[in-house]
Amino acid sequence: MCTTCGCGVPGKHSAHHHHDHGHSHDHGHHDHGQSHDHGHDHDHGHAHGHDHGHGHDHYHDADGRVVMIDATADGPDERRIAVAQALLAKNDRLAAGNRAFLESHGVIALNLVSSPGAGKTSLLVRTLGDLGGRLEMAVVEGDQATDLDARRIRATGAPAVQVNTGPGCHLDAAMVGDALDQLDLHKLDLLFIENVGNLVCPAAFDLGEVAKVVLVSVTEGDDKPLKYPDMFAAATLMVVTKTDLLPHVPASLDRLVANARAVNPAIVSVAVSAETGAGLDDWYQWIEDRRPAANPPAPAGHVVHA
Repeated sequence: MCTTCGCGVPGKHSAHHHHDHGHSHDHGHHDHGQSHDHGHDHDHGHAHGHDHGHGHDHYHDADGRVVMIDATADGPDERRIAVAQALLAKNDRLAAGNRAFLESHGVIALNLVSSPGAGKTSLLVRTLGDLGGRLEMAVVEGDQATDLDARRIRATGAPAVQVNTGPGCHLDAAMVGDALDQLDLHKLDLLFIENVGNLVCPAAFDLGEVAKVVLVSVTEGDDKPLKYPDMFAAATLMVVTKTDLLPHVPASLDRLVANARAVNPAIVSVAVSAETGAGLDDWYQWIEDRRPAANPPAPAGHVVHA
């Protein structure tokens, strides 16, 4: 359950219909018939219309959403907090399985988060084109609806798995685990997870990534880290995008970086333009530094300007 907006509560269907299977998937269909047990038990927490008998019940609100109640807690607020904590704990467990599975294949995953229109897909298209001769890459593409961005990714020659969340406003570890089953990880070096455009809810959900990368465009202003501190606190890297537009907007790059550092003193920043290519070498070097055989990463708090 999203701790902020309530999307993805058990019983609120997305395009995935994640059911409570109650067992682990030992998949035999992945990687051309090679079976594996990759730790996603896919216990997706789908709620049924009855009391489960293990300390919680639920009711439907006015919009038809299912609200979980923990009968062991003292009051309504405590109950909701307890349920949210339990669901996040389940997500964290699935994310740990995703991470172990990716690590076992030598694949690093980066979780790209931003508000809508910050330039995630444009940066990915440029990155896939520039690094395509050096790295094998794929994308898990998260959107509420359509496969428009996935088509842009596939046009570069890179595989993309579309995940439509329906009314949900973020990806979760179960969705990513399902997407991993559709990729041949043996052939990959790097997986980009392009999250749903949202600077709030994805901050709370580990997907099994090596790092969260938050993108913010100069057209959004320089106060985004102060308005959405949880996301910038959760991110390892801030990519400032559309820097070619800086002469035409009132945003200050220095102020944007300072605001991000006020929220997260350890955050690293790069400033790029997918249009002109400015700063992309800094972005690519940061990616190289995340790879298992790469050089040690830059010191915490290091800031790179284009």
